[in-house]
Amino acid sequence: MTAREPHVPTDAAVGKPEGRAGPDEPPHPTSGLDDVVHQKARLGILAVLAEVDRADFTYLRTILQLTDGNLGRHLEVLAGSGLVHVDKGYAGRRPRTWVTITREGRHALAQEMNAIRDLLRRFEQTT
Repeated sequence: MTAREPHVPTDAAVGKPEGRAGPDEPPHPTSGLDDVVHQKARLGILAVLAEVDRADFTYLRTILQLTDGNLGRHLEVLAGSGLVHVDKGYAGRRPRTWVTITREGRHALAQEMNAIRDLLRRFEQTT
């Protein structure tokens, strides 16, 4: 048996190997994904907050099925990026943590959703 050179299919329209971007080709849709927003729990937090005026810590923890520590850490990341505002206070004698999405958070979520739509469109064109 002899060794063969691997077959490299070409894009007949432009004569370049498939899978190689040319200098004029737009970036892949995944380049539009924001690492801060795209992480599963943080995307969930922003999506839930976009649906409501504000949510308390317990509600977010329950609906997203996160632990206290996990949710707390993700809220720190989002708040540190200016995407959510965390307000600690009391409801009667009980301490409560309320979270709201900021204008920047809504914008970041919209950009993320647009990047996901672009990625989905591109995927559907290949299937």
